[in-house]
Amino acid sequence: MRQPLKHRTLSAAIVDQLRQAILDGTYPAGSQLRQDALGEAYGVSRIPVREALFQLEAEGLVRIVPQKGAIVSELSLDEINDVFDLRRILEPRLLAQSAPRFTAEDFEGLDDIHKSFEKAIKARNVSEWGQLNADFHMALYVHAPQPRTRAIVLSLLQTSDRYTRLQLSNTKAMGIAEKEHAQLIALCRAEKVDEACRFLERHIEAVRKDLLQVVANAPKSRRKENS
Repeated sequence: MRQPLKHRTLSAAIVDQLRQAILDGTYPAGSQLRQDALGEAYGVSRIPVREALFQLEAEGLVRIVPQKGAIVSELSLDEINDVFDLRRILEPRLLAQSAPRFTAEDFEGLDDIHKSFEKAIKARNVSEWGQLNADFHMALYVHAPQPRTRAIVLSLLQTSDRYTRLQLSNTKAMGIAEKEHAQLIALCRAEKVDEACRFLERHIEAVRKDLLQVVANAPKSRRKENS
């Protein structure tokens, strides 16, 4: 049993590093990720590398192509619509279950994440934007008694990380994100749960529309129209 556990641990570490490298542009869209080269770079066998690439494929960050192996996924309008359709359905449901259970400590945690998000935006710390955005959303759903749905939403947030960074590269979008996150906290603190859920749905839809516009205007070499 020890060896599989070791492989899983290695695989998880490689997933984290490869995900970060894809999201920060070290491996741009269309790059081929060779198992032997990655194994040599990380000082591991190909087994944990292969497991990591399968996980990244599940997150939508790479595509496993016959005869070519793992290729970093292009920006995709179809993927944005798919991810945000699911987020718009699932996240308000989670918030509706979680918000009534919030404690003073929960609100302190949300405030801390929001402050860190504001600092990262002001410092233009691109590497933190997506993670802090995901942390904020998942903190909203912490008390929802639907662990499978929360796991799905976390995966969707990870998949949309690269899009979140692209969208937040727009100064106007950064300001809107800050204000809307603050508004969500305020509504939950005021125990206006139904209003908070409706606001969350509008927030997700607004981000989707903005992203579609941004990606549609991106150079064709960085995106593809269809999955």
